[in-house]
Amino acid sequence: MLNRELKMGLDPASLRIDQRLLYFMDQLEILEEKRQKFNALIEEGWFNISKARYSMGNKQVSALQYASEMDPHVYVTTSLSENGVVEFQCERTENKEELNESDIVENIGPTEGGLRRRVNVKQKETEDESTCKGQQQKDPQANTKTEKPKCQHQDPLKWFGILVPQNLKQAQTAFKEVITLSAEISTLQNAILATRMELQSEMKEKQRSSLN
Repeated sequence: MLNRELKMGLDPASLRIDQRLLYFMDQLEILEEKRQKFNALIEEGWFNISKARYSMGNKQVSALQYASEMDPHVYVTTSLSENGVVEFQCERTENKEELNESDIVENIGPTEGGLRRRVNVKQKETEDESTCKGQQQKDPQANTKTEKPKCQHQDPLKWFGILVPQNLKQAQTAFKEVITLSAEISTLQNAILATRMELQSEMKEKQRSSLN
């Protein structure tokens, strides 16, 4: 296609500008689709929350049920692409803590050729707590020196009860997707700005070459 257009008399600078412009328009179209999906998910999430409040009561689905200590379940990281564009990625802590919810393997005896057994995490935590309490009873001063345990990651749905309505789960799913989509939109916006700057610089070069 490029050789055919060259035979038609188009200069390479114009072809580069046309290709860059088509790529720019494709990026804008993708951005518009993501923004529409973003707005639709937000509306869906709030609509499901309103349904949950209607079935459970306004006071049962509010900030009063928030935990006293909260840790983030999502972290946003940044990186530079090959073109120098800042990209955003979402990392979820629940994906990293899947091992804590399953059984862990404990070595028994020597490392080489030793036996291995599976230990339930909750059972192991209970044993550790009982051991810690026994040490504190022997040494009362240890209570003042022990640090405050860190807040365990918990599903926010459990703040509102054990059996929550399906609407509340659907709202959580929608807002999770909103977080991921917001990172994608921010990355795409940075890429669009970089493409526009490249397009403007190529047009300026073409104007200078035409004047000369």
